[in-house]
Amino acid sequence: MLLERKLFKPIRSYLETKEAIIITGMRRTGKTSLLRFIYERIPSTNKIFLDLENPLNQKYFEETNYDKIKSTLEFLGLDFRQKVYLFLDEIQLVRNLPRVVKYLIDQYKIKCFLTGSASFYLRNLFTESLVGRKYIFELFPLDFEEFLLFKNSKIKLPERKSKIARPIFDTISNLYDEYIYYGGFPEVVLKTNFAEKKKSLEDIFTSYFQLEILRLGDFRKNEVIRDLILLLLERIGAKLDINKISSELGISRITVKQYISFLEGTYFIKLVRPFSRNRDTEIRKIAKVYFCDSGLVNHFSKINEGSLFENNIFQNLRMRGEINYYQKKSGVEIDFILNKETGIEVKINPTENDVRRLEKISKEIRLKKFKIFTKNYPSNLDKMKNVEFGFFI
Repeated sequence: MLLERKLFKPIRSYLETKEAIIITGMRRTGKTSLLRFIYERIPSTNKIFLDLENPLNQKYFEETNYDKIKSTLEFLGLDFRQKVYLFLDEIQLVRNLPRVVKYLIDQYKIKCFLTGSASFYLRNLFTESLVGRKYIFELFPLDFEEFLLFKNSKIKLPERKSKIARPIFDTISNLYDEYIYYGGFPEVVLKTNFAEKKKSLEDIFTSYFQLEILRLGDFRKNEVIRDLILLLLERIGAKLDINKISSELGISRITVKQYISFLEGTYFIKLVRPFSRNRDTEIRKIAKVYFCDSGLVNHFSKINEGSLFENNIFQNLRMRGEINYYQKKSGVEIDFILNKETGIEVKINPTENDVRRLEKISKEIRLKKFKIFTKNYPSNLDKMKNVEFGFFI
């Protein structure tokens, strides 16, 4: 049975619009399952689902005469006298597909639902071809509520986010630890023992390396980008020193930047830039690095619990808008600023002093709100305002 992802709710509003729906994101986040979930909810029978990892299906769209493609789709059972719903999975595997989709939309009012695993590739491919003819939705690993759904857990998170009893916290915390240490990739969550989860994490990394880096990246030295990934895994939440990385890997600064751009463009990492009211200043300053999933980080690195928890909070915050960090020249900082209005600190064991400090800095830089996400249960929780458990993010 296909389980509903939260992303389906915003997509549902566009099921009958003329624009193509494109779902993109990191490999193995569940794009194919979401596409099939949508397919099952289109009441029409005049629809078709084609997996473009199948070479035969790729061949259907390689014709230079696009009307022949239309004829092929008719042969496969579609009736162009009615509204047609075309579902294509893994569109990055067919290079001329954007032009085909544009033609089908313009000439036959066909409704297209598409998935692609590489943002880096898709943005370059679709920017000009489908201007005004597409909506792009990004799918990320499961958040904690989705994790509970996929675990078939009967636990429901309480309504009151910050003040819950210790026994309720302890019940939720065991599952939350699993979520942090093994992450939110659907196939990992669905595995029933930890050995299988570890094997799935290794398979996800191998799949990404072979199908994104080797197939799409076209790098001269694949072992260098592998070493870059391993290096970055040990620097979660740290500022990127391009000069130091360049020296350690024995490659130019330009090459380091190109590799990092590719890793970010394919959703494997994300750069978080410092907070500024001036967008140009923000882009120029040094970024911090986080990864797509705390399970991958935990499996392939030896970072401490605090950094792992911080990465998990990050991967959930990125679903909710723009993320920055803030740091004074004195070194005082705020871990994350969400949508330029909420200051967020991540603490394993927060103190009242942490709350006062965050409140003070947030007021200084004119943030509307602030909060601390904690992993553990503070002994004086009742005395601390604006402290929430990480699983409520």
